[in-house]
Amino acid sequence: MSTDSSGQSALTPLERRAASALASIFSLRMLGLFMIYPVFSVYARHLPGATPVTIGLALGIYGLTQALLQIPFGLWSDRIGRRKVITIGLLLFAAGSVLAALSHSIYGIIAGRALQGAGAVGSVILALMADLTRDDQRTKAMAIIGMSIGLSFALAVVAGPVFNSHIGVNGIFWLTAVLALLGLAVLYMAVPQPDQQRLHRDNQAVPALLAEVLKNGQLLRLDFGIFAQHAMLTATFLGLPVLLRDSSGLQVEQEWALYLPVLAASVVLMVPLIIYGERNARLKSVFIGAIVASGLAQLVFALGYHSLWLLVPVIVVFFTAFNLLESSLPSLISRLAPAGMKGTAMGVYSSSQFFGIFVGGVAGGWLQSHFGLPGVFGFSVLLALLWLAVTAGLRNPGHMSSRVVSLGALKDEAPELAASRIRAITGVLDVAVAPEDGTAILKVDSRQFDEPALDNLLGKAPAATPA
Repeated sequence: MSTDSSGQSALTPLERRAASALASIFSLRMLGLFMIYPVFSVYARHLPGATPVTIGLALGIYGLTQALLQIPFGLWSDRIGRRKVITIGLLLFAAGSVLAALSHSIYGIIAGRALQGAGAVGSVILALMADLTRDDQRTKAMAIIGMSIGLSFALAVVAGPVFNSHIGVNGIFWLTAVLALLGLAVLYMAVPQPDQQRLHRDNQAVPALLAEVLKNGQLLRLDFGIFAQHAMLTATFLGLPVLLRDSSGLQVEQEWALYLPVLAASVVLMVPLIIYGERNARLKSVFIGAIVASGLAQLVFALGYHSLWLLVPVIVVFFTAFNLLESSLPSLISRLAPAGMKGTAMGVYSSSQFFGIFVGGVAGGWLQSHFGLPGVFGFSVLLALLWLAVTAGLRNPGHMSSRVVSLGALKDEAPELAASRIRAITGVLDVAVAPEDGTAILKVDSRQFDEPALDNLLGKAPAATPA
């Protein structure tokens, strides 16, 4: 077995290939979706049928179809195969991009964006990743996908204005279709074929667990958080390009010069805050601080200040808070979801995220038509206040973490007996045994967890890794 420089088990060449290829597919989709964010609200004003409401609907409608189809597509892939469903999803995404590119009215773009969202294969890509990685390496592979999504968002926000100046928004939609087809090429040329397809409770939604997840108050707080986060983001991109143009004369084609240093600064500022929260078990405090910062930034936007020298640092604050919250929320879901329910919890979380995109677009557009830009940003201020109230009851995860281990010597024991033996180990807070996957999912207190005792119980099975 290969190991890294620290002596820990490392990704095999096949796992690295799978992780990088699937991350590439994710990135190619995200690039196309996000490139129109910084340019669309100004471009769409001149289209037949364009009103603030229809512009907001065009920007957010893909979130509705994503929210509705994310979990069903994942379940469908269990029946007919991951590769087939990803193929169908990418073709739908490409078709929606072509429809939007060919449209000369806002209504055609709305239809195209809805069809883009119908290619809801994010959960299927994660399931395929789980099929192609070992239990103790899955977290590393998922982290590669997570980083690729963050980088894609940053690159898209900078690249959108650049491409807009050369090929226009229609050209960006054509480029998005090409990127989707490149994703198909990567799927068939670079993604390995798994030996078998299995259900992975730590990565996939289980229908039987949906009711229990939807009753969990801690998870619902986080679901509302990601809903609010992306509703605010979509509403912000409805109003911010217009605010920058009207207040400082900054044209859409010039926005890349603002977003590039802003996003770079936000990442630099975010990292030490995340490290502080993790090392000192103060993640909830950092989390609440980021919500407050995000709300204050929206308040400044709502007040309509016209100085670019003031707007730029406020935009830095907003994106620092956004990046911090975006990276913290999945970690909190992983830690606070009951053992064996992480995949289901993440499915509901993802649907909440996409529904937030839809609501942010529609509500932002309606408010802009009635109250102008202050209404759009005021909506985000209200969302931040509600989010703050909801988060007050969130449990601080402290030193809790999730682990996935191979059952090893316990694989032939009854699930209840295996779970009780693992639960007896010091530092283990909760256990769910998944016999169909040959794994156990643990919640542990990392300060007290007796990992050697677990290794001994499992017959020197590979060491548990954070999930």
